[in-house]
Amino acid sequence: MTVSTQHSPAPHQRARRASAEGHGGELPAAVLRRTLRRHASGVTVITVPGPAGFTATSFTSVSLDPALVSFCLGLTASTLDAVRAADRFAVHVLGAADTALASRFARSGVDRFDGVSWTADEGGLPLLDGVPAWLSARVTLRQAVGDHLLVVGEVESGGGHHSGPALVHHDGAFAGLAPLGR
Repeated sequence: MTVSTQHSPAPHQRARRASAEGHGGELPAAVLRRTLRRHASGVTVITVPGPAGFTATSFTSVSLDPALVSFCLGLTASTLDAVRAADRFAVHVLGAADTALASRFARSGVDRFDGVSWTADEGGLPLLDGVPAWLSARVTLRQAVGDHLLVVGEVESGGGHHSGPALVHHDGAFAGLAPLGR
C-alpha cells in the first residue's frame, strides 16, 4: 500500500517565501525602507580626521569585551574616502536640542564643520563640543556589505557633557525622546 501525503510548507518557510516575493509585489528594498521608517533610531554624528563627518542612525554596540562599536556608511556617501582613510573615528550621541547639528551633518555639498564648535584631539580627530555624550574608537574592521561600508572600532575614550531627552529619527523626521517613567 502506498500512502501519498501532500506536504504543506511550514510557517517559517511560507514567511521566507513571502518575504522573498515582497509585500504586494514590492521589492525587498522597498519593504525594508518602509519597515525601518517605523523603527526609531538614535541619532549620532560620526567624525574622522580631515575633518569629515556625517549624521548616522546606524551606530550600535557590538561587544563589551572587548568594547566594540560599529556604524554603516553608504558606498556613495561624500565622506566615504575620508572614512576609508581614517584609523580612528568619534561617535557623538545627540540630544533633542541638537536637531540643527544633525541636519547640518546630514547635508551634502556644504562644509559641515562651518559654524560648529569642535576641537581636534592629539591625533586630529574632531570632537564636537556640547553634545550629551561621545566616544572615540580605533578602526578594527572595514567591510563592504551590500551597498554600505561596515566599520567596527574598539573604544578608546569617551565623555559626556549633559543629560536630557535623546534625539531619535522616526518616520523620516527627528524627534525628542524622554523616558516614560522609571
